[in-house]
Amino acid sequence: MKSMNTMRLAALHVAALALAALPVAARAQSSVTLYGVLDAGVTYVSNAGGSYQVKFDDGVSYGNRWGLRGTEDLGGGLKAVFKLESGFHIGNGQLTNGGSLFGRQAYVGLQSNWGTLTFGNQIDMTQEFVYLYNASSWASGYAINQGDFDRMNGDHLPNAVKFMSNTFGGFQFGGMYSFSNTPGDFHTGSAWSVGAQYQHGAFSMGTAYTQLNNPSGIYAFDPYNMIGVRTFFGRPTVSVDPATGAVSSLYANTPFPVDKQGAFGVGASYVVDKVTLMGAFTYTQIKAFGESEHMQVAEGGANWQITPAASLVGGYQYTHFDGHHWNQLSAAMHYLLSKSTDVYISGDWLKASEGVDAVIGYSFTPSSTTTQADVRIGVRHTF
Repeated sequence: MKSMNTMRLAALHVAALALAALPVAARAQSSVTLYGVLDAGVTYVSNAGGSYQVKFDDGVSYGNRWGLRGTEDLGGGLKAVFKLESGFHIGNGQLTNGGSLFGRQAYVGLQSNWGTLTFGNQIDMTQEFVYLYNASSWASGYAINQGDFDRMNGDHLPNAVKFMSNTFGGFQFGGMYSFSNTPGDFHTGSAWSVGAQYQHGAFSMGTAYTQLNNPSGIYAFDPYNMIGVRTFFGRPTVSVDPATGAVSSLYANTPFPVDKQGAFGVGASYVVDKVTLMGAFTYTQIKAFGESEHMQVAEGGANWQITPAASLVGGYQYTHFDGHHWNQLSAAMHYLLSKSTDVYISGDWLKASEGVDAVIGYSFTPSSTTTQADVRIGVRHTF
């Protein structure tokens, strides 16, 4: 009897070990990761609509987000992948990206030894391959290129089919198409994007072209609030109160009708010891009312990793559009309290040509003059 009980106990132990091993095997074949970024701080603006401003602001150094990403091993080198990413404001808890729950990214797809094919709301090729060379934006977060006409702020395309190759010999490429989903009109509201990147040792270079047909929604045009111009394609963009002189945008609620926005960008970086040098050039064509205007942006800067915890970032950008000019300087000091927590101080200074009300990075109310500056103290945590 004793030997029989011993055998039964042994059998139970074997069964228990086998059952315990099953979840481990399942976890080895699939995974889901929760991640996020939290950024908040206080910003001083020298001139916002004629007065200085001190305000709480968030999602500046990096956009606030939380997300889920996962993979499932399907065997034979094939995997299922997905990502759901939501943007929000810490200050009031509201969603960003037009109020969409997963407005930053939401996609599902398949990954193989050749690359990844995905379907959903996804980042474009300008963000994949060029925007990382924007030193000014890295410095403060506010200093995106004027109006984000060239989409160097890191933008997304909805209803998109996207392919990203794996990296072969340092070379990677990708392309995507965003459907308009409009019955009887395949073109209006559609978009497409292509790009490539090459990396070898300390050198990196990327290029991309992104085109939006009749941009709308969060990518609609509000020329005055975007770049501070009082005319756009020869049409007025503001109304001025004759009694107070207060300026109001004519397209804050009803977007300026744009037929096409095509943005080409190229950038490169090179690492020299503790310093990363970077630069970029973008050329953007805007079409409306049968006419075309073009914006050119040239920029350069550097990131100096002073110590493993401390870094100094600085950049300069020059913009030309429709006879107007913008010169902008940006700088920031970052200090890592841990691998996940960063405190920083940053600043920008923008000078526009006569007749333009300066506005840094489509971030503030346009200045009442041709200059605008900001200083920010913030903290960022990632998980």
